[in-house]
Amino acid sequence: MKIGYARVSTLDQNPDLQLQKLKEAGCERLVVEKGSGAKVARPELQRLLTDMLREGDTLVVWKLDRLARSLKQLIDTAEDLKARGIGLISLTDAIDTSSPGGMLLFHMLGAIAEFERALIRERTGAGLAEAKRRGKRGGRPRSLTPKDVTAARALLADGTLTSKEVAARFGVSKATLYRYLEATPPTPEL
Repeated sequence: MKIGYARVSTLDQNPDLQLQKLKEAGCERLVVEKGSGAKVARPELQRLLTDMLREGDTLVVWKLDRLARSLKQLIDTAEDLKARGIGLISLTDAIDTSSPGGMLLFHMLGAIAEFERALIRERTGAGLAEAKRRGKRGGRPRSLTPKDVTAARALLADGTLTSKEVAARFGVSKATLYRYLEATPPTPEL
């Protein structure tokens, strides 16, 4: 039996193209996962690899990077499948690991995928370092300024407003207000 595995990296991405191609390839069963390929713990893939695939089955993916992003992970998965008599087909990469040529191509494309991921990581790190050197800060903008925290502390000390009301005045949740209060030491009064 051919079993198709589709994966998208984020919840807002759509796996429809992958699913369509897997159906066209003759997959009788489809499994969809939403999560990063860099993560080893992917429950749908783990369940598929341990419970659903049997000797003589074939695991079909749209592209190798849907199965894994590290060369080690790809090779381990392919070797495990091969040892259990299960084939692996990557549609876009035209790989069928049941042949020696398919295994060679599989290893070459896996190495390229890992190299690409390392380049992305390197470029991202270099970009962040350059931004930091120029004085830029990454991440979300701060919800409350130190002045806001001081004012919120004064309103809470006054006792006429609840913490929920104080948080609403600053346009943040109660949890955010408390997080800023805990992280910002009180300013000494002069």
